[in-house]
Amino acid sequence: MDLFDLSREQLREREAPLAARMRPRNFDEFVGQEHVVGRGRVLRKSIEADQVPSMILWGPPGSGKTTLAYIVASLTKSHYSPLSAVSSGVADLRRVVEEARERRGLYQQRTILFIDEIHRFNKAQQDAVLPYVEDGTITLIGATTENPSFEVISPLLSRCRVFTLSALSDEELEVIVNGALADGERGLARLRVELEAGALKHLVGMSNGDGRTALNALELAALSTRPDVEGKRTVDLPTIEEAMQRRSLLYDKAGEEHYNLISALHKSLRGSDPDASLYWLGRMLEAGEDPLYIVRRLIRFASEDVGLADPQALTVAVAAQQAVHFVGMPEGNLALAEAVVYLATAPKSNSLYRAYSEVQHDIRRTGSPPVPLHLRNPVTSLMREVGYGDGYKYAHDYEGHFVEQQNMPDSLKDRRYYSPGDLGFEAEVKARMKEWWKGRK
Repeated sequence: MDLFDLSREQLREREAPLAARMRPRNFDEFVGQEHVVGRGRVLRKSIEADQVPSMILWGPPGSGKTTLAYIVASLTKSHYSPLSAVSSGVADLRRVVEEARERRGLYQQRTILFIDEIHRFNKAQQDAVLPYVEDGTITLIGATTENPSFEVISPLLSRCRVFTLSALSDEELEVIVNGALADGERGLARLRVELEAGALKHLVGMSNGDGRTALNALELAALSTRPDVEGKRTVDLPTIEEAMQRRSLLYDKAGEEHYNLISALHKSLRGSDPDASLYWLGRMLEAGEDPLYIVRRLIRFASEDVGLADPQALTVAVAAQQAVHFVGMPEGNLALAEAVVYLATAPKSNSLYRAYSEVQHDIRRTGSPPVPLHLRNPVTSLMREVGYGDGYKYAHDYEGHFVEQQNMPDSLKDRRYYSPGDLGFEAEVKARMKEWWKGRK
């Protein structure tokens, strides 16, 4: 590297965003993901021993996937070749592989190929990597925000370890933010930035576990705040709100307001009020609630409060979960809105909820009464001798493919759990059951 190259590199580092400047250089600076790279964990020990396996790092944005790859590069004796799946193709892969072969032959040095957003590579591009991972020419580290089971081809996936990274907690984000405020070399200490408590809470809460988002918003807020006469920059809540482009809503994802709003959504759905349901959904989403938390509650509602009055309700709720997972946010908010309106306007029934609650009660009360002999499979001659299967009536041999017989344990033979309602599809179920079980009390 000549003087001009060095000057360009130093300028690039000075002008890089705060998140890039504060990128951890070793495990002492790395925050979070203790379940993957904590002391004594397999991955950390393999990195420190310079025995890195090919791997896929799967996690949400800002959770540390790229940073972890940089740390691998700095702590191992391997050559580090980064590529982005957004801007690279097969020709770039072949170039890296050819250089890796030469490096291995001349210097006995391994090459780590880091592919950011590997899920954006198509099958042919992923196939191009496969043989060189298999023969050890390169050690692959792929980073993805998408489920690798769906986005990475099976042959490549089978040759890699998958490590799942989690969104950073609020406490971990606070550590990162405070570290940037105190760092005089790469951070904001030279600007003498002070972050008000309310501003810090909003910054952390609205970053949704994304360290990059938190640091870049912090830098924008700091640079847009004028220093006072003493040279201090006090960043307040309105400044952070503007930097985040998110207004502070009364909402605590771990506190009472979290439960108040989800309760309001659930009860508005149960009350068949699509307008109120949409409002409470919007209040939660716009305040930064995890959309997957909301959709889990919608799936539960579809079974608990709609049930078989409209069996399609559960399908719609699960489809909303898949849509949110596939397109992400904010595009996924309309899929959630569609599910909420469908559930609010669907016919309601809690028959399944009541039926299963009674089943749970009886199981706790009666323990494990034996299965009637005629319902047991006589898979051995001894079983047949003692009466397994005796008297069993095969329903398809009877008119309408139905025959009345005892299917419950003797101690519960007259117990009834499911009583269908009179709305929607359950009205048909009720008529069908009434026709079948004419002899029931």
